[in-house]
Formats: sequence, C-alpha cells, structure tokens
Amino acid sequence: MTQHHPPQRKHPGEARLPAAVAVAVAVGLYATLPQGLLVAPRVVVPVLEVLLFLPLVAANPRRMTRENRWLRRLAIGLVLLIAAANATSLGLLVNALVTGKAEQGPRLLLAAGQVWLTSVIVFALAYWELDRGGPVVRTQRPRPQLPTADFRFPQDEDHDAISEVARGSSALSGWAPGFIDYLYVSVTNSSAFSPTDTMPLTPRAKMLMAVESVSALMLSVLVIARGISLIK
Repeated sequence: MTQHHPPQRKHPGEARLPAAVAVAVAVGLYATLPQGLLVAPRVVVPVLEVLLFLPLVAANPRRMTRENRWLRRLAIGLVLLIAAANATSLGLLVNALVTGKAEQGPRLLLAAGQVWLTSVIVFALAYWELDRGGPVVRTQRPRPQLPTADFRFPQDEDHDAISEVARGSSALSGWAPGFIDYLYVSVTNSSAFSPTDTMPLTPRAKMLMAVESVSALMLSVLVIARGISLIK
C-alpha cells in the first residue's frame, strides 16, 4: 500500500486553551461537590491540581511545543490526580444514591451530573496525553517517528475519499488530533457506552474506554432509579 506523507512543515503546536479550560472546569466541578463526596477539606485537591497545572501552563502558555521528562510527568500526574479524586467521589456518590434520604435527592442528582462531566473531561485528558506520545510529540515530530497510535480517527483513513474529504486527511494535510477531538471521543463513549467513529487500537486505550463506558452506564442507571424514586 502506498504511504502518503504531506510536505514537512513546522507545526505551530497545539493551542493550550481548550485543555486549560477543561482542567479549570474539572477543578471547579470538584470544588463545588457536596462535602459528603469529598475525601479531604474542600480546597486541598483543587489546590494540588492547580499547583501541578501552573508549571505546565508556564512552559507552554499558548502553544504546546516544549516538553521534557518532568513536564511529561507533571502532565500525567495531573490527569491521575483528577481521575483519582473523581473516582473517589463517584464511589461515595454511588453509596449516597443507594442509601441517601429523599430530601438529599435533588442535590445528589446535580452532583451526579458534576461527576459525570468531570469523568468525560478526565478521560478526554487521558486519551489526549497518551495517544501517539501526547500533544507535543504529535505535532513536533515527523509522522514516521511518532509512537504507535492508540486511536484511529476517521481522518487517518480518508486519503482515498472524494477530494474535498481527502484534503483534510492525516496523510494529505498533516492533520493531527487535538484536545477537542479527544473530548468528542470521550463524550460519545460516555453517552453511547461504546466507541462511535474513533476506534481504540491498543489494550490501554480499550481498557480506558471500557472503564469510562461501565462507570457512565452504572451512574446513569443509578440516577434514573433515584429520579424514579423521587417521583413516587
């Protein structure tokens, strides 16, 4: 099969803003959860997340073009911290939905929405950080030197489509997935409980998508059951 490689050109780097907004939203959602869904004083986890995030922004304030071992570890550590905090809140929320009193219902349903949205963000961040070496590697290395892809996007196989579609393909335009693409993958996986147009390729990508789907399904079932119980 013929390999298509676009003309090599210096990529300006992925914009920092979309991922930064997502992190800020995740921090805010956690900080406003009911106290019963937190495992530490309200400000502890958000402050830790901000402390991890600030050096990442300082290193790449507008475009993501610089990376080293420590920045990479900080980025992964931030995702793990957000994920661990939200997973703990999810566990406490499940217990509260099952055992909580009726008067707690509306607040718990709102908290379920916060936990679900945070889950969508944290899995989007995980996909974004892991696929093809992360956001810096994806745009700053020549395509033949990229690590193995974790996800196959439609653009990765559109080079033989009609011309107006093929122009945007990875092979012909040099397209690389950005945070919004991974956020879309996370939203569709969390709402459809399965992949849609983007397929996981590696075991770690499949496991991450499986965990996201199962947790979203479990939360949806409990929220529906709780909502019905409030109607009675």
